[in-house]
Amino acid sequence: MTSSLSAIPDAKLDERPNQNAHVNDNPEKERGDNNRHLYVVIEQEEGTILPVSFEMLGEARRLMDDFNHKYKPEEKVVAIILGHNIKHLCQELIHHGADAVIYADHPELRHPRNLLYTKVVCQIATDKESAARIWPSNPDFNRPRYMFFSADDTGRHLSSTVLAELQSGLASDINKLVINDLEIRHEHKTKGKPIVYEKTLEMYRPDFSGFLWTTILCLDNINPENRRKFHPQACSIIPGVFPQMEGDTDRKGTIIEFSPTIAQEDLRIKIINRRVIKSKVDFSNKKIIVSFGRGIKESPEQNIKLIENLAKEIEAEIGISLPISKKPYPISESLSSTYMIPDRVIGTSGRKVNPQVYFAIGISGAVQHIAGMKESEFVISINPDSEAPIIDESDVLIKGKIEQVLPLLINELKKYKERLQIPQEIE
Repeated sequence: MTSSLSAIPDAKLDERPNQNAHVNDNPEKERGDNNRHLYVVIEQEEGTILPVSFEMLGEARRLMDDFNHKYKPEEKVVAIILGHNIKHLCQELIHHGADAVIYADHPELRHPRNLLYTKVVCQIATDKESAARIWPSNPDFNRPRYMFFSADDTGRHLSSTVLAELQSGLASDINKLVINDLEIRHEHKTKGKPIVYEKTLEMYRPDFSGFLWTTILCLDNINPENRRKFHPQACSIIPGVFPQMEGDTDRKGTIIEFSPTIAQEDLRIKIINRRVIKSKVDFSNKKIIVSFGRGIKESPEQNIKLIENLAKEIEAEIGISLPISKKPYPISESLSSTYMIPDRVIGTSGRKVNPQVYFAIGISGAVQHIAGMKESEFVISINPDSEAPIIDESDVLIKGKIEQVLPLLINELKKYKERLQIPQEIE
């Protein structure tokens, strides 16, 4: 969106503002800063809070604890949860880091519908009455200062429409967050003057390679010729990258029921029937997972067959990295339709797994993939590059090419299994 600033050539950014620079123009004083708190949009399914929501709350708690220590305003972590018969979930959210929970309970909110959810989340995000109850001593409120969504299918869609409705910027698929005072000089944002933007959320996301990061900022236009405010500063967060906060049943907080305004036109999209489609691939019942990535490229058909044979020998399920699901290499239709499918993707765009043993074969270790397998108990990597990032997540590295290592490994496994066989008694 137009409010985001990321790697623009004529922008200069310094985390340590020059005290002699021209900063008369303190943006917060100039624009009347009455944006408050960090709002986290919670996801729940049939009365169960999804793990990514607890992860977002944990990171929100860490950020706002640091924020309040640095700036002394005691702003809050506010959870927003929508659904039906969900009041009992509010205390659980407080135990996991929220200072306040705003919940909207309505039969029409039982299942996510983006049009309706967008409207209700925007109503809550701009509701001054709820904000006054959250912080009675400082009721001056315009909008949330920051806002978090999950970077799953539901959260990506909802975050984009909510921020479009609120006319602010959005950074998607974020895996690192920092709040800082930044000195910015930009042709359009500041009319070329160095301006200190206080309390700016630095949002980092991996690029398409998975190994480089881009910093995204959501900044007000201070330029008098193009003056405009952009709040909340918002992002969607990759599931699995932040740790959950351990639940504390002694934590206290404020619980607010919000009565949404729902018009008939908001209900023009209806859910007639709903069923959960289970994946064709069941990772949960396998103790061992063998995953492969673009390292198969030299001999894709041969290497996939080797991986298939290895999986059979050790009774493992087969996973893949995201690029493989795009079918980048020509192989037979039978192998392609069996293994190069989205259901086998492990990572932020697929599944999160935690087997006892995880083989990473020809996988370089992009952050998106690591997020999906980092909870594996024991990781074995097969890779010719001993500097590949996956090595940092591995317990054992077998250095070599797939077509060289796997035949030896499969052969040794067969010999080992033969030695374990108990001879039959001869009558």
